[in-house]
Amino acid sequence: MTSRQAWFGISVTPLAAAHREIVAQALAAERGGLNLVGIQDHPYQRRFLDTFALIADLLARTSRLRFFPDVASLPMRGPTLIAKAAASLDVMSGGRFELGLGAGGFWDAVAGMGGPGRTGREAADALEEAIPIIRGALDVGPERGVVRGPGPHYPVPGYPPGPPTAHRVEIWLGVYKPRGLRLCGRVADGWVPSIGYIGIEGVRKASKQIDEAALAAGRDPSDIRRIYNIGGLITDGPSGEGTIVGSVGQWVETLAEWAVDPGIDAFIFWPTGDELRQVERFAAEVAPAVREAIATR
Repeated sequence: MTSRQAWFGISVTPLAAAHREIVAQALAAERGGLNLVGIQDHPYQRRFLDTFALIADLLARTSRLRFFPDVASLPMRGPTLIAKAAASLDVMSGGRFELGLGAGGFWDAVAGMGGPGRTGREAADALEEAIPIIRGALDVGPERGVVRGPGPHYPVPGYPPGPPTAHRVEIWLGVYKPRGLRLCGRVADGWVPSIGYIGIEGVRKASKQIDEAALAAGRDPSDIRRIYNIGGLITDGPSGEGTIVGSVGQWVETLAEWAVDPGIDAFIFWPTGDELRQVERFAAEVAPAVREAIATR
């Protein structure tokens, strides 16, 4: 594990009908001393609020929490507007925005909203093409430069990016296949997988691929955060539902072990029921105990 302090956060589902409940969960996370809130990005889902608009709303209601799209849909938004939104949110929040980014999926739904339909290879090509455009736009300094991209997916003839961000916005990739993992090792600041797609043994193997790619690119693998989305429930005893279900002690032991091996830097809790109470328990009972357990190992 890296020497950085472990982060703990929650995910909220951006249901329009549950906006009040989402606000309550975010405020509970802030009161409880959590670090992060991640919000999935599916603009074609008619029941969902726009993720970036919701993040702006929650940033305005909080003062310490960091927020990130978990992960932003590149084909629905494009790199230049993603960079503009990321910079704007970071400036307005005083440096509390990070950028989770994905190659996209649900291609019929994307196409239904006028977005591109892509094969897996095309989506990977587009993601690799988009990252230097976004990074160039986010890294703008006092001496304004020009961001360009040759295409073919995102031809950018040249534009002056901005505004300058309040802090260096990190780019965290939600990728799983070998090509995406190698890309993460070469250019990303973090990797954000979900336990529903890849279990902890898979995380260990994938993390090694990221490390190898980072070393080959002359980077320190420990500079790349590992942010793990974990679903489940905190219970007073064992149960048969959810991805991780069990007592506070079981949660603490599991997360502390994963923080050491394979070296998870941040845990994003997706409660599968009774969301507000689960957020409160995660903040008050699980996160502090995991921090203490990590410190003693």
